[in-house]
Amino acid sequence: MFSETRYALNGDLRVAYRASREGPRDIVSVPNWLTCCELLPELPSIRGWVEAMTSLGRLIYFDQPGTGASDPVTPGALPTLEQWADSITAVLDHLGSREAVLTASSAAFAPAALFAATHPSRTTALVVLDGYADAGGTAVVRDEAHAAFARMWGSGMMQHLANPDMPWNEEIRAACARMERLALSPRTLAVMLPPIAELDVRAVLPTIRVPTLVVQHSDNMTSPPAKGKYIAEHIPDAKYVELPGRNWYHSVEPGWRASFQEIAEFLTGHQAEVADDRVLATVLFTDIVDSTRRAAEMGDRDWHALLDAHDVIVRAQLTRFRGREVSTSGDGFLAMFDGPQRAIRCAMAIRDAVQALGLQVRAGLHTGECEVRGRRHRRNRRAHRRTGERTGRAQRRARVQHAARPGDRLRTRPRRARAQGRARRVASLRRRISIAVGFGEIRFACRKPLVHR
Repeated sequence: MFSETRYALNGDLRVAYRASREGPRDIVSVPNWLTCCELLPELPSIRGWVEAMTSLGRLIYFDQPGTGASDPVTPGALPTLEQWADSITAVLDHLGSREAVLTASSAAFAPAALFAATHPSRTTALVVLDGYADAGGTAVVRDEAHAAFARMWGSGMMQHLANPDMPWNEEIRAACARMERLALSPRTLAVMLPPIAELDVRAVLPTIRVPTLVVQHSDNMTSPPAKGKYIAEHIPDAKYVELPGRNWYHSVEPGWRASFQEIAEFLTGHQAEVADDRVLATVLFTDIVDSTRRAAEMGDRDWHALLDAHDVIVRAQLTRFRGREVSTSGDGFLAMFDGPQRAIRCAMAIRDAVQALGLQVRAGLHTGECEVRGRRHRRNRRAHRRTGERTGRAQRRARVQHAARPGDRLRTRPRRARAQGRARRVASLRRRISIAVGFGEIRFACRKPLVHR
């Protein structure tokens, strides 16, 4: 979908950028110095946002000098705000683009605002997503926050802290961690943060004469709503929209759909319909038998050590059978597979492997159509407390595990999909298999008899 990384010239500095296919308009995402365009468009946590935004036009990501794939800069000669704004000009000129919509969040609003004020003819519109004109009152001005950011950098955990409601699992953490490491080193981060925190474009706001939309999350503690309201109040005719949510980024679950719809309506005059993603998949739930009793008997320290060993084994088997961890809930896992056979084999492998720890597990599997939901699933909060996970009827049915005892045969009442077992096939695509995995044996149950081939 996106081009390979290309380079535009900003003075004597090369600015790395990537662009999607051409569309009715160009949309430049002004970076906040913490990303790398080599990885950002394919980041799992923003995949839905990227697909939606590219429906509005050609989406362009770039790295500011000193970060990502762009030219490095020396600590004593960091670019000025004007030079950072000129990176937008360089990328547009290299693409042969006359004008573009600018989207910017957090401190990236500063160069975007300066560009919009000085180049109104090249700015179709300005979209501000939890941005601020000055850093006063935000978390980025505190020295202890800078030190904490540097310590965490490269682990992915900074993204989790800034977006507490974003779905979080090992796959997402690893992807965020890799992007951080490719964006800049901890030392470079420590050098860049102080001058970024000092950016102040409040005096520029009244001079901006382009259509402006300010979208703000109501419960963002890192950049409070007052910062967004200030921008909207001081840019002539700016539109302010406040949406529920705690995440700093508008491009991640659970709130990206609402933000995208506001942007689409602002740019096109009508609100786009965003369908929830639906996929045919096999859902696997696991948990430890008698975990409450075992935890009470062992004590917290020993129990947590045993849980850590259990988690290592489960994740190893998920990797082995190409499962994707969605979330954990204490002593249980929620995972997804693109086919039921690997899910069944994985459940059996987990059952056998944890016996070495003296543990017994049970599991529930279901093959069906799953939906990517942007909100917490009311019937399954205990199973996955993070929002935006893949949920749906299949997920609820997989909770059959909680009623499973060793050797139990259980079933649900599914409708459409298919599943395959070893040397067995379902006669119709409208039949499904539900499996309860006890620690003694695995039993299969379905609505109609399986047909042997």
